[in-house]
Amino acid sequence: MPRLLIITAIAASYFIFAILLNSVGTVILQSINSFGVSKPDASTLEGFKDLSIAAVSFLVASFIPRVGYKIALLAGLMMVVLGCILTPAISQFWVFKLLFAVVGTAFALVKVAVYAIIGQLSSDTRQHSSLMNTVEGIFMLGVLSGYWIFSAFIDPENSADPSWLNVYYLLAAMSAVVMLIVAWAPISPPQKNTDGETPLQSFMAMIRLAYQPLVLIFIFSIFLYVLIEQGIGSWLPTFNREVLGLPVDISIQITSLFAVSLAVGRLTAGAILQKVNWYPFINVCLVGMALLMTLSLPLAERITEGSVQDLADAPIAAYLVPLIGLMMAPIYPVINSVMLSALPKVQQAPMTGLIVVFSALGGTTGSIITGLIFDSMGGQKAFALSLVPITGLLVTLYLFKRFSRSSVRAQEVRA
Repeated sequence: MPRLLIITAIAASYFIFAILLNSVGTVILQSINSFGVSKPDASTLEGFKDLSIAAVSFLVASFIPRVGYKIALLAGLMMVVLGCILTPAISQFWVFKLLFAVVGTAFALVKVAVYAIIGQLSSDTRQHSSLMNTVEGIFMLGVLSGYWIFSAFIDPENSADPSWLNVYYLLAAMSAVVMLIVAWAPISPPQKNTDGETPLQSFMAMIRLAYQPLVLIFIFSIFLYVLIEQGIGSWLPTFNREVLGLPVDISIQITSLFAVSLAVGRLTAGAILQKVNWYPFINVCLVGMALLMTLSLPLAERITEGSVQDLADAPIAAYLVPLIGLMMAPIYPVINSVMLSALPKVQQAPMTGLIVVFSALGGTTGSIITGLIFDSMGGQKAFALSLVPITGLLVTLYLFKRFSRSSVRAQEVRA
């Protein structure tokens, strides 16, 4: 029961942040509708979210084990409660920049704590990968829920009506409930630092960790992956609306298929990876992503305005494009698990800090590049260019496999 309660606490925390972090696509669309901002301006919301994640993770990842993982979780959730209450009260575009900066800061604390707690609860690589995929799968269920929660507050007759901002009062209440679960969970305190390192020394140890060839290749791999995921995820509602011509509420609801695909892919990946090696499996996923994008985008043609009244009326392209999430889903948790499980537990929090930093930078880069190309060349070309980082991932993961194998052999020799 204690282990189950801890898993419930970290999964519930991830669920809340999944809704908020991945609402950026919906907020981009609604900022254009309700506040009249341009696409390049709206794309900066991703930067406020991701750059705050990157900065805070970089600065505090090595410090979080000193204050405790439960305190980090509670602090992050409290920040979210306050941010969600403030947003509808002010109801201006600039407050969304502040909200996403607050959510990003809080998520940096929470993600480092969650990944470290997963390490505490896992005794080997297989158990680590299984729990990681489960937690990341629940994260994607949160993303899925978020699309429907937000669309429920949008007036289909007047999408510009700012009454949709009331969704944040619900999210504040949900976050408060999760705080109670975290407070009740018997989360173990971090291991004491027996080497007598100062906070500055711990920070420098995290920096030195990044200079290893294996870590550098790994970091570049997650950067490319998140660039693809966030570029598609953040702009898919706008793609559905402006390229396909779907109504706003349908555009957001059908985007939930992307989250469904990611959730299904991650929740099933653990079972598949117990039978097959991770490297060929991930390569099949990457090739599948490229094929699905190549086949689906030519079908994306604008429909007659008003011809879609519900999900069943949507064109086939609206269903095919989100299915890319099924193929990309296992990549991020698998390579994270391979990297983290190869490290001692005391290095997993600093390594998580590096993961969060470069994931955030990749997310910001992907959203801004996609937004700029979307604005100047159209949504089809913006999404088609995801084939470039997909190709890059095939190369970096080949190098990651080679260096990880060499690292394991070197550790066996030292042992």
